[in-house]
Formats: sequence, C-alpha cells, structure tokens
Amino acid sequence: MNLLRPTLLTLACLMALPSHADDLPSLGDASSAIVSPQQEHQLGRAWLSLLRGNVNQLNDPQLKDYVETSVYRLAETSQLQDRRLEFILIDSRELNAFAAPGGIVGVNGGLFLNAQTEGEYASVLAHELAHLSQRHFARGVEAQQRMQLPMMAALLAGIVAAAAGAGDAGIAAIAGTQAAAIQEQRRFSRQNEQEADRIGILNLEKAGYDPRNMPSMFERLMRQYRYDAKPPEFLLTHPVTESRIADTRNRAEQAPKGGTEDSQRYQLIRARVALIYEGTPGLAAKRFRAQLDENPNMDAARYGLALALIKGGQLNEARESLKPLLAKAPNDITYNLAQIDLEITNNRLADAQQRVDRMRALYPANYPLQQARIDLLLKQNRPAEAEKALDALLKNRPEDPDVWYDVAEVRGLAGNTVGLHQARAEYFALVGDYDQAVQQLDYAKQRAGNRVLKEKIDARQRELMEQQRMVKEMMR
Repeated sequence: MNLLRPTLLTLACLMALPSHADDLPSLGDASSAIVSPQQEHQLGRAWLSLLRGNVNQLNDPQLKDYVETSVYRLAETSQLQDRRLEFILIDSRELNAFAAPGGIVGVNGGLFLNAQTEGEYASVLAHELAHLSQRHFARGVEAQQRMQLPMMAALLAGIVAAAAGAGDAGIAAIAGTQAAAIQEQRRFSRQNEQEADRIGILNLEKAGYDPRNMPSMFERLMRQYRYDAKPPEFLLTHPVTESRIADTRNRAEQAPKGGTEDSQRYQLIRARVALIYEGTPGLAAKRFRAQLDENPNMDAARYGLALALIKGGQLNEARESLKPLLAKAPNDITYNLAQIDLEITNNRLADAQQRVDRMRALYPANYPLQQARIDLLLKQNRPAEAEKALDALLKNRPEDPDVWYDVAEVRGLAGNTVGLHQARAEYFALVGDYDQAVQQLDYAKQRAGNRVLKEKIDARQRELMEQQRMVKEMMR
C-alpha cells in the first residue's frame, strides 16, 4: 500500500475541499489555470494504475459491461465535458462508489447489494458524475492554500486509512485532528455534496430516470444504518442527514412524474453479484429458491438459481432452470450467456459453438459474448484463434488489464513468447508495477528475432519508463 498512499491521500482530501454551488467552473477559471483537464486526466490514470495494484477487483465481463454502459448513458446527459472514462469494480460487499479526477469511476460490488432498483443505483452514479462535471478536485486545489499543511496531512492520513479498509483507525485519525480543520473540511464536503445532489437530480431526469429514486435511497439507507456503530464507507464520505433528504426530495418532486425506476437487466446483474458474495453455491441456491417460493414469477431469482447450480456442478437442474427463461426470451443475451456457460461446463462444446454463432449474429460487438467465445475457443484447444479474438477485443478495450492478462496467457499457449512478455508488460503497467513492466520488455527484446521488432519493443520500454517517471513526479 506504500505506493498507493501518497496519491490517494492527495485525491481523497482535495475532492472534499471547497466549492460553491453558484460558482460553476469553466475552462478559463482560476481552478483550470492551476489544474488543467489534461492534468486531471493524467493524474487520474496514474492513480488508477496504483489503485488496481492494491485492491481486489471484480472481473466479471457482464458486470463490467453493465457498469460501463449505464455510466456512459448517464454521462451523455450530464454536464461532464471530458467523457474519457475509466472504471474499476472493487471486490467488496461494502456499499461504496466514487469518482476521482480524470474520469475514474469506481463501484463496489456492495452497491448492487444495497441499491434495490436501477433508479437507486443510477442516483448514486449520477451524484458521482456530478463531482466530475463540477471539477471539485480542481476547484479544491485552489482552495487548498487556505488550509495549513499539518492539518491537511492529518486529515489525509485518516481518509486514506479508511479508504484502504482500516475504517476504525481512519475515523480515529480524523477525530484526532485539530477541531478547526475538521470543521472546515466537513463544511467543504457538505457544499460539494449538495451541489452533486442538485446536478445529479437534473441528470437523472435528463437520462430518463425518476429523480425521486435519489431521496428514496437516502431514506432507506438512513433507516438501515441509523444505529450501526460502523456504517458503510459511502455513508462516511457522503453523510445522509434529514436536511439532505428533505432537500433532494423537494428538488426531485419538481420533476414530472414518470421515468425509469427499475429494469429486468439490473435485477439480473444484482443476482450475479449476490452469487459472488454468498458463502457457497449451495447457500446461494437456497436463497434463490426461497425467493422463487415467495414469487414464482421472479425471473431474476430463477436466473440466479441457474447460475448457482452451474457453479455447484448441478448441470441438469441448471438446464431446467434456464428453460423457461429462454422460452420467454429466446434472444436475451444474458440468458443465452448463461446457457453457453452451462454448455462449456458440461463439455457440450458443439452446442455452445452453435449458440455463440447465433448470438454473434445478433450482438456482434457485445463484450461479454466476445469473452465467452474466447473461453470456448480455449476449451476447444484453439489458442491461435483465441489470440486473434483477443487482439480484436483489445481494439475496444486497450486499457483493460483483465484483457491483457488473458492475452498473455493465450499467447503463451500459442507459443508466442515475445508477445507473451509484451502482453505481461502492458498488464503490469496498467496495475502500476512499472518495474515488472520494464523487465518483461527486457525479456521480450532478448527473444525478438529481428531488429525492427527489437526497436519497437525498445520504444515501448522508453514510453513506460517515462510514464513511471511521471507517476513518481506526481507523488512527490
């Protein structure tokens, strides 16, 4: 965690520094002169690589695809000007989501466990996008000069400890900071939160959601965690008060009635996440069966049961669970991906291939489907074709470390040793381990068979070394 700490400290505190709801930033304001959008972008990408190397992540393609698609939908109607977004899905059942400078959007698995509808989920992400669109980081840098450095450092230490998972220690550190600094930081945070609520509500309405979902979620969270000695991190950094609920409720009620509150796809994604955090597939199956007993028409529970049965090796039962879903929606990509997973697990590769081919005709650019096809190719012992498919996937996901990890594995299976080390270098760079990245390119150069390839590898090595230098410079 040593490498992550300085940058995370800086970002965490500066996001909470002063802003004023009626003083929206522009490209020509003082904050832009101090921290430009491009500097924010570079800082955010550097911080993301370090964060990736220090937290466990969720690499489920369907979950990633849902988060990315839903956030981009909100971004289209937001006030966000720079829409170069990058995402990180953190493997934690604790409720949390965040936005960091440079378009970094983070979501904990626990957000899906706590947000019971798509509208509630969207209200959290709309709020976080508002932090980005109003450039609270850049505006905070300007105001940073009004805080004494020792006070700021103490606050930062507490915030990063809490963000790293040491919640009690982090809270204690914040509580031990000088009272004046705490009060000032809290006031600044409230101003930013109010502004993000206001902008987020406007965005929800524009994106076609019912903005009443925001106060509804706040109300439920307050009831749920009112008496908890240790509330989730999201409520520590986004305090929910009666006045905040009243303010968001008043603003939301001004919007016309209507708008999306929930969707079947969101409930299917919630079922996938619930399975991740159950102790065993058997416990998950028991929970989904209980939901079906209560509501036999609950398709999300039937889907979750099928996934749990596949994971638990009960393949015939899983097939029976999927049958009514596929009969009702034969072209639904989510149900078909589950059936493909079932066929691969059952070693019925011809059936899986037939279904993959049919789905590709309907959804040629679908990322989870592309990943399922790659998994099938590997199961069929066709690594060369899997490598080509991954190369095509990289064109759309060049900054995805999970894809680069798979590329390295597949190139190794295909006997492409040079390509293996090149892919490993890209993976390590994306997770902030530049020393390993540079070393992997050394290995690649040693095995390169011609001068042109060696020069290409050498050029990429210099680029990574420059990136490493920039990261170290940012962290001083």
